[in-house]
Amino acid sequence: MTQSNPSTDNTIVLTAAAEDAGCRLDAFIGYNTDELSRSYAVRLIEKGRISINGRTVTSKKQAVASGDEIVIDMPEPESLDITPENIPLEIVYEDGDVLVVNKPRGMVVHPGPGNWSGTLVNAVMYHCGDSLSTINGVIRPGIVHRIDKDTSGLLMIAKNDHAHESLADQLRVHSVTREYTALCLDNISSDEITIDAPVGRDDRNRMRRAVYGSGSRDAVTHIKVLERFGRYTLVRARLETGRTHQIRVHMAYIHHPLAGDELYGPRRQTGTVAGAKVSGQLLHAGTLGFIHPSTGEYMEFHSELPEIFEKVLSSLRKG
Repeated sequence: MTQSNPSTDNTIVLTAAAEDAGCRLDAFIGYNTDELSRSYAVRLIEKGRISINGRTVTSKKQAVASGDEIVIDMPEPESLDITPENIPLEIVYEDGDVLVVNKPRGMVVHPGPGNWSGTLVNAVMYHCGDSLSTINGVIRPGIVHRIDKDTSGLLMIAKNDHAHESLADQLRVHSVTREYTALCLDNISSDEITIDAPVGRDDRNRMRRAVYGSGSRDAVTHIKVLERFGRYTLVRARLETGRTHQIRVHMAYIHHPLAGDELYGPRRQTGTVAGAKVSGQLLHAGTLGFIHPSTGEYMEFHSELPEIFEKVLSSLRKG
């Protein structure tokens, strides 16, 4: 397994494992860092910001060898002048306090290295203008919680600071309803499972999270089996807490990683599930419920599975 060595805010240090031998440098970085895309890695290579064993590399085709130390010298943060963009949004609910959107697979929630445009924040800023909370700063206006790039589904966005504080408080006391549909590998024999295992930073790879990792915090996920397909199991995952990558980490911890998960699943997956080409984990945030910040009314929203998820299930049901 690739290891991550002590890093600074501006430096990422990775050590290639035996199974990484022969992998192209850009692919290695894209696979082993959750925050850097492969295309962004190419740009860093071309700018001479990546070295292997102390030697600057300028070719993205450079192969890594077992034991190589790869040092990524991250550039200073770019300007935080985030630009509103006219990107279509699937709005499930909206009023003066709250916006609920259905995020598609493949969309990053907020800007960051290699993803300064095309994010949900860019789209929300265009739609809402100045009507967004400022508590989480310039990069995350209105963002109370997030879901991963390849996870689809419902997100609540605060349109003012009062709403933000209310929704954040509800997340802290675990009163927000968040249910996900997930397809995981292999057969889960029990109909219901509660995974109570703290999640923190993975000491071997700074882009991953791990059970009992550094700075672990309580994490509880409730799993209910919906359908079994032999090599796969469809489950509903209800979050009691909301740690980064929680469902992905917990399912890998019980040896049932999510289908398509390139970070926590089996290395070098084929990219297909039940004959369908899949990029990223099959995980959908389908139910979201919270108490409205102004009215005190409990509100709950639902969204359908994305097309690729339905396509995979249809294929599995046909045997």
